[in-house]
Amino acid sequence: MIKLKTREWLEEEDFKELLKVTDYIGFENGYKVFILNIKKALQNNYTLSDVKNLIEELGLEVEGSWREVENAFKDYSITVRWDSTRGLVRIEYPVLIDKLVKSVIDTFTSTIKYRRRVNSTTNTVLIEIIPYYAYSLIAKLRDLGLVIKDLNGLFTPKPLVIKPELKNISLRNYQEEALQAWIKNNYRGIIALPTGSGKSIIALAAITNIAVRTLIVVYTKEQSFQWREFLLKYTNIPSNMVGLFYSEEKKLSPITIITYQSGFRYINQISPYFEMIIVDEVHHLPAEKFKYIALHSLARFRMGLSATPEREDGKHEELFPLMGGVVYYKSPSELVEQGYLAPYQLITIRVKLDKEELLKYKQLRQLYLQYSKGKNFKEVLEEARKGVLDSIEALKIHSELRKLIALSNSKINKAVEIAIKEYESGNKVIVFTQYIDQAREIAERTKGLLLIGEMPENERKRVLEVFKQAPRGILVVTTIGDEGIDIPDANVGIIVSGTGSKRQFIQRLGRLLRPKTKGTCAKLYEIIAEKTSEEYQLRKRRSVIDAFIDLENDT
Repeated sequence: MIKLKTREWLEEEDFKELLKVTDYIGFENGYKVFILNIKKALQNNYTLSDVKNLIEELGLEVEGSWREVENAFKDYSITVRWDSTRGLVRIEYPVLIDKLVKSVIDTFTSTIKYRRRVNSTTNTVLIEIIPYYAYSLIAKLRDLGLVIKDLNGLFTPKPLVIKPELKNISLRNYQEEALQAWIKNNYRGIIALPTGSGKSIIALAAITNIAVRTLIVVYTKEQSFQWREFLLKYTNIPSNMVGLFYSEEKKLSPITIITYQSGFRYINQISPYFEMIIVDEVHHLPAEKFKYIALHSLARFRMGLSATPEREDGKHEELFPLMGGVVYYKSPSELVEQGYLAPYQLITIRVKLDKEELLKYKQLRQLYLQYSKGKNFKEVLEEARKGVLDSIEALKIHSELRKLIALSNSKINKAVEIAIKEYESGNKVIVFTQYIDQAREIAERTKGLLLIGEMPENERKRVLEVFKQAPRGILVVTTIGDEGIDIPDANVGIIVSGTGSKRQFIQRLGRLLRPKTKGTCAKLYEIIAEKTSEEYQLRKRRSVIDAFIDLENDT
């Protein structure tokens, strides 16, 4: 029993406040005496720290063991457990402090998502909360002085057993700026830098700075190997502390590199082991499956990397709460000016559809207008998702239109012509296409190397190594070349077909921007079919990226 005593006169307001945490028992030896009532205090939203502050503020004498008070509050502690089946944090506490806990949750307004159940038999409340929100909630409850029993160590520090350090490399000015911007944003945020600018090195610097168990999420298995290579080459972290986690291999280590697909499947089981998460190619994250990874990760330190965090569907806005927003950005032209990336030239080549292709294009265009009924493409897409038959048919026709334009004979002929000309001038050329058959034809006609997704992994590695070692060459790639693999340096790119998106364009440009020998300028050709939707896509995309275009020629 804790007695609180005072000889001083108490104002009526102070007396009433004191009665929220005590029972008044009267005068003893000239003292007003109160008995501390823990249940009453909790019912009035008083935590242990609140009680201490009130005692100090009123200058009360304490009779009894203060440890007894602390232990009494522990009887009303909050128990935290991990639900590995559903990937949720289970927070259980006595009904007595429900009002206090709810008042904390309410400070998150509508952002926090949880389920709440009351067990009348045990007089306890159970809250199930998505892990993304759990760290902030637990931190606020701890700040109030509530005792947290973290049974699975979900919110305890998870340091690495060694102090990692960078080796064989030092950060460039902009890389150091990016790291500091991320640190100032409470170790959260997205770093948006062009392909070839060393985003991965910034992430390694973050790992050495924080030195905690880290989950690195990558888009492809090939990227897993690249990240492991970077870690072993540029840090002192030993190989036994770096694990790969994908379909054929599942090694959980202090630094674990996992693919998006495996991350989606296993995040519920592995989430409690990591205090930091790094998401490469973070523009993929808003996809429903992949967003699940960020929501069900307990990591309080978060870094996203991307050359193009913006998405055509606008879902990039979901990245801001999930990863902490874009904290650092540099355009290609800025890094070109500083000498970190090669200067580049964008060259638009316009070709005409042949008579048969043009006739087919006009017919399909007319059909599309008929079924789309004047709606814009986003509206057609949305209605198709809802099962509107005319919109579904309009989408099919739209796909046929794109394919007709992309596979135009004149585009293929021009791509072959440019590739051979640049090859004969001693250049290394990458030809970007959207379709496998088109890629095969161009590779065959140019006698170039072919890289497509259906190739066995060993063959892909062989092709990339041959291209890397050659002083000049032609490499024809489908969308597998847009991201996820490390394509060796080239100084000429030719876009024959693609999605028309800004993101894909910038990624393809980035393949050419690694620094070249002095005076060498990278060139990116884009072959456009005249009087088709490609011209509209070109204008729309260029209007957005003109801010960092150095030079553009139209031929």
